[in-house]
Amino acid sequence: MTARLSLRQPAQVDAAAILGILSNPSVVQHNPSDLVEELQDVETLVRHWQGHWERHGFGNCCVFEEKTGRLVGNCGVRWMTIHGDRVLNLMYRFHPSAWGQGYATEAAEALLQWAQEWLPAELVVARIRPTNLASQKVATKIGLRRHPAFDDQGEDGVEWAFTKRS
Repeated sequence: MTARLSLRQPAQVDAAAILGILSNPSVVQHNPSDLVEELQDVETLVRHWQGHWERHGFGNCCVFEEKTGRLVGNCGVRWMTIHGDRVLNLMYRFHPSAWGQGYATEAAEALLQWAQEWLPAELVVARIRPTNLASQKVATKIGLRRHPAFDDQGEDGVEWAFTKRS
């Protein structure tokens, strides 16, 4: 929870609202392979997110405006491997109606703080496409810096790594 947002584990009841976010081409402009157009595909994705929660006790969160209760995005940390190293991948994705309000920064910062408190020895990496300037701005606002050693080839092309590691 933050001043303006509540974050919680995704539930199947959230699938239609998540579809409204992930089916928007603007949202996945930098990662077009993440476009989801069918509710059943979002339901499968939610089950995948829930599985990470069941195995690890954390994962991708649904992000709600505290004032309205509206689901405005998703943000989370999840285990992944980059160049043989196990890291926590920090991701954030919001509906365009929520852009420009600082929600991504607020949610990402809360999750980064959580990871630093509960998993202090683990490296948190935000993987961001070179053309995604808005996402890079969020990463730098929360104290992450470009770390080329963790740059990697993603499904949609090169992804730059932003971490707190110097």
